[in-house]
Amino acid sequence: MPDAPALGEANLELISPENTRRSLPIAESPFAIGRGEVGNQLAIPDRRISRNCAAILLEGDQYALEDRGNQLGVFVNGERISKRVLREGDSVTFGVENSYQVVFHATAPETSIENLLTRMGRISAVESSPVGLGKLNLLLEATMLLHSQLPLEAVLEAMLDRAITITSAERGLLLEATASESFVPRFARRAGGVAMPTAGFSPTQTALRMAMESQTGIITGDLQQADVALQGAQSIIAQRLRSVVAIPLYAMPRASTAESIADIRRGQFLGILYLDSRRPAAFSKLDRQILDALAVEAASILDNARLVERERQRQRLEQELSIAREIQQALLPQGFGDFPHLAISGVNTPCHAVGGDYFDVFPMSDDRTAFVIADVAGKGIGAALLTTMLQGALTGMTLGADPARVFHHINDFLCKHAEVGKYATMFFGMLDREGNLDYLNAGHPSPLLLRRGVVSEIFTEGSYPVGLIPDAKYAAVRETLEPGDTLVLFSDGVTEAADLEERMFGVPRLCEALAGQHEVPLDQLQKKVIDCVENFARGASQADDITLLFIRYRAASKTAETAA
Repeated sequence: MPDAPALGEANLELISPENTRRSLPIAESPFAIGRGEVGNQLAIPDRRISRNCAAILLEGDQYALEDRGNQLGVFVNGERISKRVLREGDSVTFGVENSYQVVFHATAPETSIENLLTRMGRISAVESSPVGLGKLNLLLEATMLLHSQLPLEAVLEAMLDRAITITSAERGLLLEATASESFVPRFARRAGGVAMPTAGFSPTQTALRMAMESQTGIITGDLQQADVALQGAQSIIAQRLRSVVAIPLYAMPRASTAESIADIRRGQFLGILYLDSRRPAAFSKLDRQILDALAVEAASILDNARLVERERQRQRLEQELSIAREIQQALLPQGFGDFPHLAISGVNTPCHAVGGDYFDVFPMSDDRTAFVIADVAGKGIGAALLTTMLQGALTGMTLGADPARVFHHINDFLCKHAEVGKYATMFFGMLDREGNLDYLNAGHPSPLLLRRGVVSEIFTEGSYPVGLIPDAKYAAVRETLEPGDTLVLFSDGVTEAADLEERMFGVPRLCEALAGQHEVPLDQLQKKVIDCVENFARGASQADDITLLFIRYRAASKTAETAA
């Protein structure tokens, strides 16, 4: 009976909708999978997936996956399961389109001479001579090095040295493919394990081209007996070459669906292993099989190195985005100031790490308090940068600038810099102790007024979004609030939140959630609206930033009362 696998030997490959990949070991049992990092070893960033989704358990000598309450089910290879033993390459999905996929990988079998011989096929008695077994030993050494913890450069140099020895070549070169379908020399070696500069190595382009076009190795022991195109290559004639080896390196194919597996013959092209000599060589069947096996191992280590680098880049980007998110969230009002005639509550939830929504509240004078909500077109870093600029420009009004002039200036600035390609809807208001509200609406959805339990829209006058129409006019409009009135400002991420059938939440549902709630504390009212939106979406992904700002007016005579 085989030994039970140890935790950490098997691993999961998480594949995003954009086909980016990262791997992580199954280091615990149970190994929880779900939305959010709290309580999960594998956090899947898709709001349609349940927080407690699934778990992998080590049971004896096998791993099992069980559904732990995902709303839309857990599927293995397209079949819904409640619990299933996992096999190598099993694909796990969660019942939603265009989402993440998890692929299970069991412990790789130990590399041995027997396994290598099985991979290469039977060898003849002649090839099992001491010379042939010596070459197999070199292949085994190279394979062990390729899977060691040595630095990548040392591993690839050792691989080249052994390839040169196996083929009796005079020199070898590892060429790495670039995104522009050209080659970058990675390492060059001479016979005897001697390093040589890549700048002094001129491989025959004809052999490289033939290897790429045929997608198979070009192994020529005597160029005088080779293809006419090779014989006539200028680089071969100039360097008096007699034997050439050019083997293309391909990543193992990866497919996300069963249908596409049949269509993929090879993975990504990674580069070419090139060897040559001024002496003719005799390549046996065993030599060719050893070279093919060595090329597979070299491609594997190159591919893994690329995946590791991509993972490092992803982690660096996530770290930078995390810092940007912290900065953006820190710029939002925290613990709202003590405004005697106002009670305030607000929330901002970006759909990505950073977003294009923001809100702010700040005093204009002893008698007036300003508040603003803005929504920049687009999402991500670009939108977040513009929100920061807008916030800085508007808070400058505490120095005494006229709001309409500030809006004109912002609009003029953005329109003159059209290459930025961004505009923003904004609603800005100033409320004094007597309930007088002066507001400017730059294309933003009208806030809702909750008065004595009834919801209405009375802030409909306004102009175009800033940065959209040159010379747009902006002017303040006055309304008067009554004690107990609540203003509900929101971004379109609230009303345009969609369910799985792509129906939008809409203003009527928002009004329904607010109706009759005029005496409810604002933090509870905010939670009620958020819960209504999330329950309506029923697991659909958040497609836009969600921002809410609640302003409740209290008469000046009630300044001593506790905030609502």
